[in-house]
Amino acid sequence: MATQELLLSFLLFCLLAGHEAVHGSPHHPRHHHQHDPHSSDCVKLPFRATKLFVFGDSYADTGNNKKSEARSWKVPYGMTFPGIPSGRFSDGLVLTDYLVKFFRVMSPLPIEWWPKANAPHFRLGTNFAYGGTGVFNTLSSEPNMTVQIDHFESLIGDAFFKAAVTQSSVAIFTNSGQRLRYLLGQEWRPLGCVEGLLDFIDKVVAQLAANMKRVYSLGVRKIAVAALQPLGCLPQFTAPSFKKCNDTVGLLVDYHNEQLKGAVEKLNNETSPSTFIIVDLDSAFKWVIQNTTIFKNPMKPCCMGVSSEYNCWNVDANGKKMYTLCEDPGAYFFWGHGPSYAGWLGRCVFDSSTESLSQFHIPSIDRFY
Repeated sequence: MATQELLLSFLLFCLLAGHEAVHGSPHHPRHHHQHDPHSSDCVKLPFRATKLFVFGDSYADTGNNKKSEARSWKVPYGMTFPGIPSGRFSDGLVLTDYLVKFFRVMSPLPIEWWPKANAPHFRLGTNFAYGGTGVFNTLSSEPNMTVQIDHFESLIGDAFFKAAVTQSSVAIFTNSGQRLRYLLGQEWRPLGCVEGLLDFIDKVVAQLAANMKRVYSLGVRKIAVAALQPLGCLPQFTAPSFKKCNDTVGLLVDYHNEQLKGAVEKLNNETSPSTFIIVDLDSAFKWVIQNTTIFKNPMKPCCMGVSSEYNCWNVDANGKKMYTLCEDPGAYFFWGHGPSYAGWLGRCVFDSSTESLSQFHIPSIDRFY
């Protein structure tokens, strides 16, 4: 158990320390820095997190999607942990679960579970994230990020979460680019739609910034937003060889993350002390893809359809599996469209010692920036 907690703490070290600092100061121009995983610039937070409020998509969803429809509730999802489908878009845990471990708070209750939950569970924070959704509407009928925040605001209005509680909480935003992936996969042509995609990215980032500002106005004082991961390295764009990332898609991701950095910088300029951070999933994914020896082929998914017509969970009319499944999910960074249990846990496997972890003094978080 001690080893597991050590690994979980180290994962969050990589995710929170691995991002580029975005400070609320006009004297910090936007430019990229090479991350040093052994650096020790720690900043004490004046509060201890009491709960998490989570907004986003499949990277954060812990059971909100409908059981009758979502693949996260179908076999073989959840096969590694807990052994059956649990509503998570993985063979095991997802990003939210590791954040819970790191912040040492109770797991936020999925909003869809509220009608069935006992009153004490209302004190756990809430997960508003739905897999398949996005900042704007996607092909999913589940609530987009704006509607998720509407639900949060209604709880504030109903006095479920008082101001003192929200001010000692952390809000997490994930955006894995569901709509952008669809546009790239279905409508994009290298010479025809790039300008339109850039305009779309601008709108996404602007709405993300508005969403974060809105949650801040509702009382949450520490807000983290995930950078877009390297979409061009996802199985959707590397199939069938799963050997090389799509560099053109990578440039669009770079543009998105640079715009997001500027938006977060602006938000921090407008608040005191600086409140908003970026969790750099882009660099974390890239590090594993380029350097890891744990995953033999880090771009090949463990579970995938037998052809482009099928996905990981599909079966035919006779119940025959229309997907292939690897023997050991722990050897694969990707489960299907997103990281595996081992991928989320092992994405930041740096050559580090326990001295790196000594920078943390849990339950406070020394390295928020």
